[in-house]
Amino acid sequence: APRPTPHLQQSPQQRRAADIIRLLTLYRPLLDAFVIDFFTEGLWAQLPSAWQPALASATPAQLATLLGGHGGPGAAWPLSLLAFAAAARALAFPRGCSGGSPRPPCQSSQLHPLLRCHVKPKKQHEIQRLGKLLQRLSQATGCERVVDIGAGQGHLSRLLAFGLGLSATAVDSDGRLVGLAERFDQELLRELGKARGLRHKRQPPHPLTPRAPRHVAGRLDPAAPWGEFLLPPDPPGHGPAAQNPLGGPGGSEDGGQVLVTGLHACGDLGPALLSHFARSPAVAAVALVGCCYMKLSTAPQPPGCPPGYPLSASVAAMPGHQLSYRAREAACHALEEFEGRLRGGSPHLRAHCYRAVLESLIRAADPGKRHLGLQPGRKAHTLSFPEYAHLGLLLAGLDPAGIPLDSGAVGAMLEQQHKVVAFCTLGQLLAPAVETLILLDRLLYLQEQGFHCALVPLFNPRFSPRNLVLVAARTPLATVLAGLDKDSEDGDS
Repeated sequence: APRPTPHLQQSPQQRRAADIIRLLTLYRPLLDAFVIDFFTEGLWAQLPSAWQPALASATPAQLATLLGGHGGPGAAWPLSLLAFAAAARALAFPRGCSGGSPRPPCQSSQLHPLLRCHVKPKKQHEIQRLGKLLQRLSQATGCERVVDIGAGQGHLSRLLAFGLGLSATAVDSDGRLVGLAERFDQELLRELGKARGLRHKRQPPHPLTPRAPRHVAGRLDPAAPWGEFLLPPDPPGHGPAAQNPLGGPGGSEDGGQVLVTGLHACGDLGPALLSHFARSPAVAAVALVGCCYMKLSTAPQPPGCPPGYPLSASVAAMPGHQLSYRAREAACHALEEFEGRLRGGSPHLRAHCYRAVLESLIRAADPGKRHLGLQPGRKAHTLSFPEYAHLGLLLAGLDPAGIPLDSGAVGAMLEQQHKVVAFCTLGQLLAPAVETLILLDRLLYLQEQGFHCALVPLFNPRFSPRNLVLVAARTPLATVLAGLDKDSEDGDS
């Protein structure tokens, strides 16, 4: 047989993206469905008829086994359902860190005590791991300047500057957070001064350097050249945006290159960072952790700004690549957390059924009201349904007094909680494949332009669900990534 011509050959990443798109196309009604429409749209009846009896009789522990593909009691699943679950798991990018504690340690043993102040354990884990990766990138590229976009309260930049001795610039669009970050820096500097005055006191093994990060209030302009990328913060502060952290076009103040990072960059901010890296030689490498995929733009943007998805020519050319808002929202799910709730029979699971029943009551009372984004409370699952519905109806602007909350119809819906949970499980099965497609699209975008890049499961997904970091550089990454998975924090794996 003749050999295929080179231009028809696909890379492993392209083949994986194409296979995910085929899977999502087969199950698009399931992927695009909102669980709160379970009763109003008759979602259970839309499942394959062969699946319904097995799912209806499955225990939460059996659903957890279907979701995770390992451990626990099995069930007599239809072969087509087993094939669906196996394909979804196989196509999703490996998330790593299987097993281990479901929660982060109370305090990170890897961080200096002063760098833990004001930082939750989850964030401590993330900045320690990402900081180590950026340190490796700095050593491999010779760049000591790091620009942290979307820096928030500056926890990562504080670690990079005080803890690792790098020259860090923290950029955030919220001037209030910028001010708070500067205050935290000053607190740390004061504590360092006190520690130097107590030389007899035992010092931590990795002392800090009195080198604070620089903080800038401004927004990223995705269409501007890298040296001019700042827009005034939104809302604007007392004046225009501070001086650009790179000191003008072409590179940093000293003419050198910089590293760029974004820890859980929301929506289109991630693609904008990649676009800046791709077209600016001033950026030597980028390390990006995405977030809030449902906020990605999917339509053409102003000139010079590709949509947030698809970013690559490869994925854009694949029929059926489109992802609905619901699909992109599903990609943000905490799969490991849901699996843990299934295995433990958590009372949190009833919240899905509660919300679906409430949606049916709202639609019956006022058909014009749907998908209102109600938040009856973080502990709503601990309430009885009448208490929950009373709160929800008030939030929807409806009078609970005129709506029967304990009718036979409501009771019949509440008795189908196991079906609602089973339907949620199927959506959770597809969620990692959707996230993988979005991240593969970004990786392919960079590969198409000749950059070295990789997707790395950097954080423990059990308490940091968005744990995949996209690393890209203009030079090979082998030395940066070698042994990175072994460099884990005590108690995290």
